[in-house]
Amino acid sequence: MKPSSVLLAGLTACVAAAGAAAQSGGVFYQCPGPEYTNTISARDAQAKGCKPMEVQVPVTIASPRARTPAGQQVAAASASRSAEMRVDAADQRARDTDARRILETELRNEQGQLDALRKDYNDGEPERRGDERNYQKYQDRVAEMKAAISRKEADVAAIKRELGKL
Repeated sequence: MKPSSVLLAGLTACVAAAGAAAQSGGVFYQCPGPEYTNTISARDAQAKGCKPMEVQVPVTIASPRARTPAGQQVAAASASRSAEMRVDAADQRARDTDARRILETELRNEQGQLDALRKDYNDGEPERRGDERNYQKYQDRVAEMKAAISRKEADVAAIKRELGKL
């Protein structure tokens, strides 16, 4: 036999034994320090000063069954919801008009902010401020401005997509 297959067989046997001990409410030991084990004998555990503890098996409780067939209950609930959720055509047009107006307002605001950012950015060469004697501070501010412009462009594109859906 190859050494790897012997190791695999031994490991499988250990895992099976540990699983059987855990399922049957076996004993494991809490040794001094953060050590828990079930691989030592009772005599060795007592010599090391370990305390025996029992494995507790988790208890599961089944949920109660529904009294009506699920298909009938779901169909009745969805039918009543769809009747309640219906909106008049005029109300829906008014909602769509309001949504379009709100999106157009947001688009104008975002576009204005984007234009202001681009103006300050000045094609990658914004004006240096007095507190930017260190060239790295200037480069960091330029990088932040570029990232802000990218975010605003993404926001504008998202709003345009939403307007296209209406």
